Amino acid sequence: MRWGLKSGAARRLSTSKARDLAYWALIKRFPLRPIRSDADLETASRILDELAVRDDLSEPESDYLEVLGDLVEKYEDEHVETSHLSDAEMIRSLMEEKRVRQADVVRGTGISKTVLSLVLAGKREPTRAHIAALAAYFTVNPASLLGTAAPGIER
Repeated sequence: MRWGLKSGAARRLSTSKARDLAYWALIKRFPLRPIRSDADLETASRILDELAVRDDLSEPESDYLEVLGDLVEKYEDEHVETSHLSDAEMIRSLMEEKRVRQADVVRGTGISKTVLSLVLAGKREPTRAHIAALAAYFTVNPASLLGTAAPGIER
C-alpha cells in the first residue's frame, strides 16, 4: 500500500471486522440465550429499544435484534400479564404519560393526522411502520404497541 492508503479489499475486510466487533459487543452485553428473569427482560428490552431506533444497523446487528426480540416475546408470552389494551387505548395512555397532544404525535412520528385520528378512534389498526414510528417517539418497545389484533393478522 503506497502512501498509507488501503486497498478496496483491505477496506472491505476492515469494515467486515468492525461489523463483527459490533455484533460481539452486543453478545458480550447480553448473550443470546433464554431470558429467565425480569432483570434479564429489562436488560434485553433496553438493548432492543436502543437498536430499534437505529437505521444504520449492520446485518449481524439486525440478526441480533431479530433473535433478541424473539427471546423477549417468548418470555413475555410465558411470564408477563398483559392488560389487553386496544391500540387506541395504549397510544392514549402513552400520550397522557408523555403529556403530548395528537398534533405533537403527528409531528414527532410523521404519521398523518387523519391516520392517527382513525387509529385513536379504533377505526384503523396501525401498520408496522406506524408502530415503529410510535415506539421510537414514545421510546417504548414496539411489542407494547401491538394491541389486540386478532390472531393470524399480519401487520
